[in-house]
Amino acid sequence: MNECIFCKIATGEIPCDKLYEDDDVVAFSDINPAAPVHILIIPKKHLPTLNDIDDKNAHLIAKMHLVAKELAHAKKISAGGYRIIINCNSDAGQEVFHLHLHLLGGKPLGPMIACR
Repeated sequence: MNECIFCKIATGEIPCDKLYEDDDVVAFSDINPAAPVHILIIPKKHLPTLNDIDDKNAHLIAKMHLVAKELAHAKKISAGGYRIIINCNSDAGQEVFHLHLHLLGGKPLGPMIACR
């Protein structure tokens, strides 16, 4: 995926404010934060959307959530609360087509859209 910005971040080709890295995922500060704490967590493997998760790579979703929990604790937002968002495709607001999780916190975020 030569043109994918998140692939380039995952390989170190593009620098970032890296907060976590292991064999499977990378976490870094969002360059356009929507909250005082806004971290992106991405798998190193290129998966365009959540729709591309299958039995072979489902562990990546769990890993991304565990990293989010640990970073929320490290950033001292776990007690007050935080939000995790995964947008899937354009109608949901996905702009970069490499699966990623947003970890947001550090202020009251307000209610989400009510589902009825």
